[in-house]
Amino acid sequence: MSHISVKSALISVYHKENLESLLKVLAKNNVTIYSTGGTRKFIEESGLEVKTVEELTGYPSIFGGRVKTLHPKVMGGILFRRNDANDVAQAGEYDIPSIDLVVVDLYPFSDTLSSGASHEEIIEKIDVGGISLIRAAAKNYNDVLIVSSMTQYDEAVKILHENNCATTLEQRRKFATYAFSISSHYDTEIFNYFNTEARLLHFKKSISIATTLRYGENPHQEGVFYGALEEMFNQIHGKAISYNNLVDIDAAIALMEEFADDTVFAILKHTNACGVANGKTVKEAYLKAFEADTVSAFGGVLITNSEVNKDAASEINKLFFEILVAPSFDNDALEILKSKKNRILLEKTQNISARLQFKSILNGVIQQERDLETEGPEQFSEVTRRKPTAKETATMVFANKIVKHTKSNAIVVARNGQMIASGVGQTSRVDAVKQAISKARTFGFDVTGAVMASDAFFPFVDSAEIAFNEGIHAIVQPGGSVRDQDTVKFCDEHNMTMIFTGKRHFKH
Repeated sequence: MSHISVKSALISVYHKENLESLLKVLAKNNVTIYSTGGTRKFIEESGLEVKTVEELTGYPSIFGGRVKTLHPKVMGGILFRRNDANDVAQAGEYDIPSIDLVVVDLYPFSDTLSSGASHEEIIEKIDVGGISLIRAAAKNYNDVLIVSSMTQYDEAVKILHENNCATTLEQRRKFATYAFSISSHYDTEIFNYFNTEARLLHFKKSISIATTLRYGENPHQEGVFYGALEEMFNQIHGKAISYNNLVDIDAAIALMEEFADDTVFAILKHTNACGVANGKTVKEAYLKAFEADTVSAFGGVLITNSEVNKDAASEINKLFFEILVAPSFDNDALEILKSKKNRILLEKTQNISARLQFKSILNGVIQQERDLETEGPEQFSEVTRRKPTAKETATMVFANKIVKHTKSNAIVVARNGQMIASGVGQTSRVDAVKQAISKARTFGFDVTGAVMASDAFFPFVDSAEIAFNEGIHAIVQPGGSVRDQDTVKFCDEHNMTMIFTGKRHFKH
């Protein structure tokens, strides 16, 4: 049967918001309603007739409400096949009424988990009856309409109202798809909670919130973002955020989270910083960051960890850029920055909370912990005779934070709270050094007295030799090469400082 009229319904929901509209269309069409507990009381208080599930089953709700609807007269009424003569005969033999509509949602497991509730409270929010009813009704979509969330009420009401309380097979299958999405998401959340201790190597991730993007990395590729963007920031101006925008924003926020104490400004292009600097004001930090690479900054993604005021906005507005992320903007700054209609302005509201990273690769998925370690003076190991000055130490800390977030092979050259050049994504360490030196010269920087940071060890002494010849006398790197002593020896012979951090920070 394609068109089926709803003559009886089972309603048992945790969330009762907006349920009235659905109840009204059922009452208008004289639908028999079965219900339990708080939902039954809600329906009665709405002035509608309702039969209790206990009347149907002959059993009360038991075990503190853990068992209410798991009974053959309920499950049978949902699952028996109306076009199967044997099923119909058995339903008649055991006095099992048909249930044509099931309106059931689930206990709020995720909300309970995020509230900091105890383990016992969390366990009690694992729904058993609800998930069983949803799966049963969805399985028998040939005969039954399943409404498994209050977000589906409006659509269900529209269908029932327009079709005299009847549904088509296509409509029921669509709602069954909703139901299996909800049930699989729910089970994934429960598994991941239990798996924090069991640590089974099973990859399960479920995100039900999605934003369709204009396209993917290129216009011929489709793109979707899964997640709640509004939890990370408020978009207060500009066009829709693209796939590439999101990748750059993620890189920008991850970099800026390294800087908590000083006012810092960064400019990124294709996830790499082309300028990073601190300053007494956002304006000063921006100008220093922009100075590092005035070419790559064009069309870049900008981010700061301090409020953008009118003075900063007046300078920033001179640059064509895609995105500016800040914790806040004053009204005068917004008036200036909103002068370009497509310019994206984001007010960041929270840090990145994810502790795991994963991506599809080959015929599967790879997963890793986020790189959340950043070395400072406490982790620095002084391996040369010449010890760093306080200013050099501060600059090495600054440069090491940046190189950690730069595509490998990576080199960062910095001085006085300003990145003055970088070598990015090179196939050899020495090429990254050469690129950084060349870039510094291009933009008029003398690297004499600057420090150099590397995301991984120097395999040969050649990088230290180039640094020395350019006037760089302080280097911070992870160490770990079989030729470390050759590099340390060269530094000692040329009165250079070398610091080992003990941690590599490859980024691919």
